[in-house]
Amino acid sequence: MKDAVSIERPVVSAYTVPADAPEADGTFAWDTTTVVIVEITAGDATGTGWTYAPVSVAALVDEQLTPVIVGRDALDVPAAHDAMVQAVRNTGRPGAAACAISAVDIALWDLKARLLELPLVRLLGAARDEVPVYGSGGFTTYHDTHLAAQLNGWVHGQRIPRVKIKVGERWGRAAARDVSRVRTAREVIGPQAELYVDANGGYTRKQAVRVGRVLAEHGVGWFEEPVSSDDLQGLAQVRDALVCDVTAGAYGYDLPYFARMIPSVDCLQVDATRCGGLTEWLRAAALAQAHGLEVSALGAPHAHAAVAACVPNLRHVEWFHDHVRIESMFFDGALDPTGGVVRPEGGVGLGLELRTDEVEEFRVV
Repeated sequence: MKDAVSIERPVVSAYTVPADAPEADGTFAWDTTTVVIVEITAGDATGTGWTYAPVSVAALVDEQLTPVIVGRDALDVPAAHDAMVQAVRNTGRPGAAACAISAVDIALWDLKARLLELPLVRLLGAARDEVPVYGSGGFTTYHDTHLAAQLNGWVHGQRIPRVKIKVGERWGRAAARDVSRVRTAREVIGPQAELYVDANGGYTRKQAVRVGRVLAEHGVGWFEEPVSSDDLQGLAQVRDALVCDVTAGAYGYDLPYFARMIPSVDCLQVDATRCGGLTEWLRAAALAQAHGLEVSALGAPHAHAAVAACVPNLRHVEWFHDHVRIESMFFDGALDPTGGVVRPEGGVGLGLELRTDEVEEFRVV
């Protein structure tokens, strides 16, 4: 039995990375992405976790989470997770607090696996050797040439047989262009690759049904957030009206959120960098399985690959352009999605090492 080893004070940093081109989806636009990174040491090992969230999340980790985890046994991750959830009761867990908990929890799981000198996938117990991924980007700001180049790179370059683009442009006010871009995407990827769309809640209920029926003609099999993810009744109505799978879950910050959403979707999406880390991600996956649903990991593929390999009801992991670009810049040990799968068995813990010096230019905290 491994002796107890105490958690030391986390080191928290934040980095803001410019996008490689202007980006937008159906309801939001951005030109930078901020990542908050938490490094936690115990004994002779250090674990790393992160979340894509505002810089203020770094202060939240320092002020509210650090006092309740320092000195705890690094092997007892669920106990630390519970202490963090209790600590943010008056702050409010959804949103920034959940992102902060997520980064710390991911770091703690990475730390535990490193202390035990195991890959995280072996510590948790693998259900599969390979994790399917899908290429994700296709922002509404891309012109057709840019869109085609990105899709070509995934499908014909890396042989990823499933891809997703953004629709719902300008809160659903450009539906004709949405359909045109989907048509272009299908022409580029060919008839065999799976084609997904994400409206980011940009459509109204009946508009989503009308657009969804047209998209089905181009073989779209995945319609993410056709309406707001807060409109559970609307999600259910769109799901029941269309043949494609209707999915959501990107903004889930706790387990009760996913419990409420399950009756309204065909596949539950869960983001470990938002929902409360790997601890809560595993719970959400089990909840989905209990209701006969698969789970899909959203964003941050290098945070998800190991845990995704450990659940039997996994559909896939999102190979999201922004996060892949940042994680490949920031970490040694980045995964290769060639062939449409990743294999998270390399190294110890998450198998990643932060390139602190190389990314210093992006540091803001």
